[in-house]
Amino acid sequence: MSEDHHNPTPPSPIEQRVAALEELLTERGYVPEGFIEDVNRAYENDIGPMNGAKVVARAWTDPEYKARLLTDGTAAIAELGFGGPEGHYMKVVENTADVHNVVVCTLCSCYPWPVLGLPPKWYKDAPYRSRMVREPRALLAEMGCPLDDDVEIRVWDSSADARYLVLPARPGGTEGLSEDELVGLVTRDSMIGVARL
Repeated sequence: MSEDHHNPTPPSPIEQRVAALEELLTERGYVPEGFIEDVNRAYENDIGPMNGAKVVARAWTDPEYKARLLTDGTAAIAELGFGGPEGHYMKVVENTADVHNVVVCTLCSCYPWPVLGLPPKWYKDAPYRSRMVREPRALLAEMGCPLDDDVEIRVWDSSADARYLVLPARPGGTEGLSEDELVGLVTRDSMIGVARL
């Protein structure tokens, strides 16, 4: 599900004010054209998800860390220096060959900012929030993540009290890669559960 595949919700009053402020700052020359969009894109796709990718790569290379991560996600993530607002209670769920986990927030857009950065727009849209609960297999297939019928899908509902991070299955053929090299394989969408690596 990309932004082009559904009707986006109309901008909220705060989104309208932010857009007006961005236009004014650009018009007056305080920020270059496209700068705010570039910064937003970087935090959404690169800077924030890089934190989560470091957590995943460590879990793939350190069995003891992985055990701590699955037992107490918040503490294990804090070991790497990530935590704080929007990540005060983190639960990590592991994808395997038989089980595929995916995260949604059915009420609004609760999201683990310390490890994933800014949430993608589709994560906040009503179609994703409702369909992932009702028909996760169909929606995952539409999003480019088809799953065999024998794979169990577990949908986790983030809330103000708990945020979820999916620990993707480590791709085959990566045994010789270093932790730093593995970081580059991990995507934001795989840590939400809408993609496989």
